[in-house]
This record gives sequence, C-alpha cells and structure tokens, in this order.
Amino acid sequence: MKEKLRQCENLIVLLFKIIIYALIYWSFYRLFAIKNWQLLTISRTAAVTTLSYIISGYLFIKIYGGYDIGKRKSKPIVISLSLAAFMTDLVAYLMLMVMNTNDHNNAKFTLEQPWLIVIVCVLQVILIELAVYGGNWVFFKIYDPEKCLIITSSQRSLNEISRCIKKYKLQFKICRNIDYRNESLKDIIPKYDTIFVYDVPVKERTQIVEFCYQNMKNVYINPEMADVVEVNAHHVMLDDVSLLEFSSVGLTAEQKFIKRLFDIVLSVIALIATSPLVLIAAIAIKLDDGGKIVFKQNRATRGGKIFAVYKLRTMKENVDNYLSVVDDDRITKVGSVLRRFRIDEIPQFLNVIKGDMSIVGPRPEMLANIFNYTNALPEFEYRLRVKAGITGYAQIAGKYNTLPKDKLILDLMYIEEYSLWLDIKLIFQTLIVIFKKDSTEAFDRETEEKMEHYAEELF
Repeated sequence: MKEKLRQCENLIVLLFKIIIYALIYWSFYRLFAIKNWQLLTISRTAAVTTLSYIISGYLFIKIYGGYDIGKRKSKPIVISLSLAAFMTDLVAYLMLMVMNTNDHNNAKFTLEQPWLIVIVCVLQVILIELAVYGGNWVFFKIYDPEKCLIITSSQRSLNEISRCIKKYKLQFKICRNIDYRNESLKDIIPKYDTIFVYDVPVKERTQIVEFCYQNMKNVYINPEMADVVEVNAHHVMLDDVSLLEFSSVGLTAEQKFIKRLFDIVLSVIALIATSPLVLIAAIAIKLDDGGKIVFKQNRATRGGKIFAVYKLRTMKENVDNYLSVVDDDRITKVGSVLRRFRIDEIPQFLNVIKGDMSIVGPRPEMLANIFNYTNALPEFEYRLRVKAGITGYAQIAGKYNTLPKDKLILDLMYIEEYSLWLDIKLIFQTLIVIFKKDSTEAFDRETEEKMEHYAEELF
C-alpha cells in the first residue's frame, strides 16, 4: 500500500513538472518567435536554440534545484526555478543571437530586443509562482504530513531538531519523541512514517538505522565525522572482498592548478564587473560617517597561515569586534545594506588574487573563534586543509548564526566532495543567498552567550 502511494505521488509530481517546464520553454520560444520567424520553422536556428535551451535548462536545474513540490517550501522552489529559468533564457538568447549573425540577418553579432528577456522572465516568474504554490497546495491537500518520531539523547538536542522540523509543518508532524536508550524502541518505530535520529552515539545510531531500513522507514540523521569521510569513499574489490577506500590526500596538483587558475580569472572579471558598485558603496560609506572605507582583520587560511582579509566597512570605527547580534548598534545604516546583499565582501577578490583565499572554500573565521571552536571540536582544524573561501556550502546552505558544528560539517563535506564542477555549482548557487532574508540573520543575545561558551557546553 505504501509503495503504491509513493508511485502515485511520483506520478502527480511528474505531471506537474512536465506542465511547468513546458510552459517555461513555451514563454521564451513563443515571444522570441514574434520577431524571429525561423523559430517557427524546421531550421538550424530553431534546432540549435531549442537544444541549447534544453541542455542549459537541465544543467541550471541541477545547480539550483527543480520543481520538487512536497519536499521543500514554496518560496525556495520559486527562487530556484526562477534563477534556473533566467540563466537558461540568457544562454538560449545569446545562442539565438549567434545564429542570427549571418548574411541574411545581422552582418555582425547584435543583441536584438534585449528588453524582451525582462518580459519573458516576468511571465515565467508568474507561471512558476502559480505552478509552485498551486502544486504544493494540491499536494498537501492529497497527502497528510508524515507522522514523525524523534529519537535523541537530551532535551537540548530535542529542542534543536524540533525547532527545525516545525518549520516544515506541512511535510512533517511530530507525534512523539523518545530517548535512544528506551527498551521499547523497536516496538515504537514501526508505528511512524519517518524517524529523526539526532545526536545519538554512532554505534546505537547504526543499529537504529538498520532497523528502520528493515522496516522501510524514512530516516534522517545528523552526520558525524565518519559520515563526512564516507561521502567521498570509493568502492573497490580486493580479490573477491568488497571494501570502501577513504582517500585523505587532499587536492591533487592538477586540481590545485586548475582551481588557482579558475580563481584568478574569475576574480579579475568580478572586480572589473563590480567596480561601479564598489565605487558607489565607497562613496556611501564616506558620506555616512566619514570613516575608513576598507576594513582589515586577521583571519586564518590553509595550514593556519594568518592573513588580512579585506571588507568594505559595515560597522562604526573603534568598536569591540565580536559576532554581530540582532539590532546590533555597531552596524551603520549603509553597512546593513551592504551586509544584506553581501556587497561588503567584494574586496575579498583581492585576497583571492593575492593567493590568501579561494573563491569557494570554508569561510575564514576570526582567530579567537578558531581557538575556541578547535578546543571544543578538534575536527575544526580540518577546515584549514584548503584555502579559505568567499563562498561555500556553509554560506549557501547555512546562515550567519548557524552553530559551529553544523558549519563544520558543511565545510568538510565540501572538502571531501571537491571538484571543479562543484565550485561552479556553488558559485551559481551563491545568488540564492541574496534572496534569503535569513542568510545574514544575526545572533540573538541568548545565542550569543551560547556561542561564547560553546566549548564548555561541548565538553
């Protein structure tokens, strides 16, 4: 019965996907066909434009995420699909202009009707919002939230995971929580659809996961260090024995060379492209309080090397330096805008060119934080196996006030999964951060105190 329900669910989502993807493609193709008649005929221009749209659309959906109603909230899906559609439109539009550069159309490359891209994007966003909000509405009218059981080890851990699950009340319904040491655990698990195993020792967690697998239950676990290492494991056969190989050699010489070349080229392009924006920001900072424009602070990068990170100043001068909190009176009016859109971090492309940082990698922490976090989490030093980065997993998936252990897991995931494609993917995904209001969410006073004593709490 449960298997048939899942098949029905997949069929509904597939039907919605076909409709929305077809409408997104149609809106681009039909509007540009008004002035480009060749798109309506069997022609090389129509074939190349269509093929480029399908290929680029597939790649950008892989980067930003697709139409996964029932799994995510509506707003993140709208943002992901809108960004994917815009990037796809841009690629297909440029390809169309290339195809129009010939003896019968334009003698040289010309950007025709660039304003039409805006109209297409607006229409697509409207279609996407209707499809996503409507699709999720239909989905959750048909399917009830999954009945969830939380298995954890303490009240603090229960509070942490419950807070996150409750944000997805249409997907999950917390029915019960239980300590992992409860002797009736195996009698209780089969009564629920989804099991959250949070902050449970690895040995006991493995037993619980295996039991859930036997009983075909969905399981969510919080990864530990061993799980991160397994992400990049390779299956090998030693004679007739199956083994998993864990490689700890880090980036190869070839990977380091390509990553460095990639960093330099993109940083130069980024600095040139954003120079007008930086100039406006610099003038605004100067007019606001007349202080310095650039802020420098010592941070740590690969191998623990200390360097001065560059940022546009967002705080008042001569104030104490600690993690920002809600309603932080140290942040200037101009600074709050720069922080919201991450404009203050643009000068860090100079750090990349100098070789202190990479475009993608773990964020460089303040030196005091590194000392405290490493005392509490010895694995924290593993972040220093690669150069610090402007963007990365922790910046995209997490928030400013995400706890150190969760940021650490995200950073180590990046290190273990590194590839040039992953860097490209994360660079594009950084655009999502601009639309996430909570990405720069500061610490409240209570959380600030928790961070200051984080090491003692973990011990």
